[in-house]
Amino acid sequence: MKLGMLTACLPAWPLDRIAEFAAGQGYERLEVGVWPGTGGRDFEAAHLPVATFTDEDAATTRDLLERTGLEISALAYYENNLHHDLARREEVRTHLRHAIDTAQLLGVPYVGTFIGRDTTKSVRENMAEGDRVLPELVDYAGERGVRLIIENCVMEGWHPDGYPGNIAYSPELWGWVTGLGFGLNWDPSHLTWIGIDPVETILPFAEHIVHAQAKDLELFPAKRNEYGFFGKVDKGDDPWDMGWWRFRVPGRGVVDWPHVVDRLYEAGFDGTLSVEHEDPLWGGTDEKVLEGLRIAHRTLRPLIAQEPPSM
Repeated sequence: MKLGMLTACLPAWPLDRIAEFAAGQGYERLEVGVWPGTGGRDFEAAHLPVATFTDEDAATTRDLLERTGLEISALAYYENNLHHDLARREEVRTHLRHAIDTAQLLGVPYVGTFIGRDTTKSVRENMAEGDRVLPELVDYAGERGVRLIIENCVMEGWHPDGYPGNIAYSPELWGWVTGLGFGLNWDPSHLTWIGIDPVETILPFAEHIVHAQAKDLELFPAKRNEYGFFGKVDKGDDPWDMGWWRFRVPGRGVVDWPHVVDRLYEAGFDGTLSVEHEDPLWGGTDEKVLEGLRIAHRTLRPLIAQEPPSM
C-alpha cells in the first residue's frame, strides 16, 4: 500500500509545485485532477491538459515524477456520465476519453470518475440507461490498458432535495457497477454519513477495490435531529450544505483509520490510499490546505507499512 494525495485541493498550483510539496512531506503518489478547468464546483483542478496532451507533455511529466520520486496513481475526472442533458453528457464522455488517452500515454493504470445520475429518473431507470451507455467507456479504457474506477460519493448536491446524484453510493449498487467492468475507488467518508459501516464493505469487494481515498467526516447528531437524514431544505447558495455533517481530514473525524487500514491489508489491498482534502476548517488559504495535508499524513503514515530498504 502507498500513501498518496489528490491534487484537486490546490487548484491554483501547478503540478510541479504540488509534486515538490508532496515529495517533501513524504507522500508517495499523486492522484492528479484533470478537469478541463476550474470553477464548476469546489475541488476541481486542471493539473494536466488532457484534451491537448502531447508526447512532449508526457516527457515533461515523466521528468517531474523522476525528479521527485513520485508516481501517478490515477487521473481524476469526477463528473456525471448519465447527465440528463445529452449535450452535457457527451462533453463529459469526450473529456473522459481524453483522460483515458493521457493515462495510456503516461502508463497510469486508472482514471477515476462517477457513474452520475439523470436526476429526472429513478435509480432503476438510470441503471437501465447505464447498461446501455457505460460499457462503451469501459471498453474504450480497456483497449488502452486503462481501467475506469468509480468513487462511491453520494453527490447529494446534484439533486435538488439532497438525494443521491451518483448511483454508486452503496454496496447494493456496487455489484451492478463492478459487473459493468468498473473498479472501485473506495471512500469511507460517504458510507459513514449514509449509515453504512465502511469497514464491513471492504472484504466483500476486496477484488474490486483497486484504489482508495482517505477522507474523514464529522457528524452533528443534534442537527440531524432537526433537519433529518436528507439535510436542510433551505441550503441557500450551497447545494452541498446538508447541515448535520462536514468533511474532515483523516484524524479529525469519526472514521476509524487503524481499523480501515488494517482491513484493507487483510483484503490484500496493495494500491494507493489517496488523501482527498475537502476539510473546510483546513481550507480557504494555501497555508491551511497544506497544514491539512500534513495532518492527514501524520495520521496515516504510521499505519502504512514501509518497504524495507534494498540490500
